[in-house]
Amino acid sequence: MSRESPKVLHFFKTYYPDSFGGIEQAIFQMCKGCARYGYTSEVLALSSNAHKEPVEFSGHLVHQAKLDLQLASTGLSFSAFRKFAELARQADIVHLHYPWPFMDIVHFATGHGKPTVVTYHSDIIRQKTLLKLYRPLKHRFLASVDRIVATSPNYLASSPVLNLYRDKIVEITYGLDKSTYPAPAPALLANWRSQLPERFFLFVGMLRYYKGLHILLDALQGTDYPVVIVGAGPVEAELKSHAVRLGLRNVYFLGQLPDADKSALLMLCYGVVFPSHLRSEAFGLSLLEGAMFGKPMISSEIGTGTTYINIANETGLVVPPSDPAALRQAMSYLWEHPAEAAAMGKRAEERYWKYFTAEQMAKSYADLYGDLIIDHRNAHCT
Repeated sequence: MSRESPKVLHFFKTYYPDSFGGIEQAIFQMCKGCARYGYTSEVLALSSNAHKEPVEFSGHLVHQAKLDLQLASTGLSFSAFRKFAELARQADIVHLHYPWPFMDIVHFATGHGKPTVVTYHSDIIRQKTLLKLYRPLKHRFLASVDRIVATSPNYLASSPVLNLYRDKIVEITYGLDKSTYPAPAPALLANWRSQLPERFFLFVGMLRYYKGLHILLDALQGTDYPVVIVGAGPVEAELKSHAVRLGLRNVYFLGQLPDADKSALLMLCYGVVFPSHLRSEAFGLSLLEGAMFGKPMISSEIGTGTTYINIANETGLVVPPSDPAALRQAMSYLWEHPAEAAAMGKRAEERYWKYFTAEQMAKSYADLYGDLIIDHRNAHCT
């Protein structure tokens, strides 16, 4: 390589400044963390208002291709082929983020020939009919890449797709850097204390169909446990209407909030409730935020990374999915046993520091990148 600092190109359908959900947060932590190991990272994403010039974001460049069409939640872009090819030529590693069928097409069409890592964020769950059409391309794509990263042992064990590619699987769990979360000012904490009950459960995340928030609202009927919901998304209006139909007066929809407010609420909450009921929730970074802030957690057993974060009866409680009665019972138990809830929160934070720091994730990816670069160099020298 001619450069001292090897370059990694990340490719995903959305990223900052348009969107900053769980996968985007993971990519951000990868870029920031791997910089400490000498890697320069850049991100290419689609945007309906694409910037012509790259945008600098927290030490790395974000490139945008014009989003031309959305088909079955899959963003498509004509200009992405040229932009990806140009950026891949300058990169030492191409890092792709699955699932996104358009990405598979770009990968093959550009024939970039660079060592390629795929982080497998989730199986495709919802698009059953289109999945049948996509399946041949999916398997050709996964067979073509150098390494596939499974984000938890739980997901690897339960994914029929990943189990077909065990010879190229590497397990690297997600990680968060607590130092990147702003410390809320005392005045901000006081402001939220004045607006909310002394004790409350917290949900943070995009309001999507698989988050199970309708189950949470059903669980709250007939109770007075305060629940704060932070986030926005496609089912927001539907959830608010459902809360009205149920006559709930103990639910606070706060919408999307700045990071400082989110940190404040994570500090103040009694526990984190995370009712995702479908495998589309492959990990749950906002659940991990609860562990990072030392909070007891409630989640559902869906065979994914949520139960790698939240260990039943150790860091919180795990309930069957789509079961409002079980969810209500779990909330009641934590509410009525504050000493045990606090102990669970302490163990959750200890588990975060042991397994889920951004530093650990970054080192694992940096080691993987280094191995692939060496393998690629040796292959071209023989």
